[in-house]
Amino acid sequence: MPRASQAPDLESGVEVATATASRRRPDRTSTVEPTTESQRTGHMDTFSTKSLALQAQKKLLSKMASRTVASAFIDDTSSEVLDELYRATKEFTRSRKEAQKLVKNLVKVAVKLGVLLRAGQLGAEELARLQRLRQQARRLAMTAVSFHQVDFTFDRRVLAAALLECRDLLHQAAGAHLTAKSHGRINHVFGHLANCDFLAALYGPAEPYPSHLRRICDGLTRMLDEDSI
Repeated sequence: MPRASQAPDLESGVEVATATASRRRPDRTSTVEPTTESQRTGHMDTFSTKSLALQAQKKLLSKMASRTVASAFIDDTSSEVLDELYRATKEFTRSRKEAQKLVKNLVKVAVKLGVLLRAGQLGAEELARLQRLRQQARRLAMTAVSFHQVDFTFDRRVLAAALLECRDLLHQAAGAHLTAKSHGRINHVFGHLANCDFLAALYGPAEPYPSHLRRICDGLTRMLDEDSI
């Protein structure tokens, strides 16, 4: 931009006017209706759960005196599962921001829970509840995979009920160690996952959901085999 003390530049003014008009001119060349969220937004999404988990760990550890608590709370397989969950959520909500918020909240809760475990801050009763949560999560994962592998067995009410039971167990296991904001994050995550409309879309025939579900279940199967869930 020319400074106020300089004389107006005629050529610059023409260029600016031309550029402005070009920006305002509607694009009439495209007639193909976009079908996926990536096509609608016009760019590739580079969201990464693993990068997000590392950022969350660094933020937590920066407030702690000891670095011995540091650990990779989100491994490669679970990162892949969460990345597919992110993509499916983005497609369902038509909102990149909402999908990111979902996975961010899930990662933050997982990292905080991992820190509590490593720091030995959970009592015997809380650890027992956490063990019940792990058992319920394994049953949930096996059910989700089975519904994917066996035709005509999917029941969204069964998955929704199991997810809400996991939510309640997580609230009880964390108890007073989490803030009200963290408990709100738990409600937000499981409220979306247990949404029967979302589950119906995820297990439905319309692409891209079958591709997302297949990769989610592949990851869950590996986690079950590795006993990491």
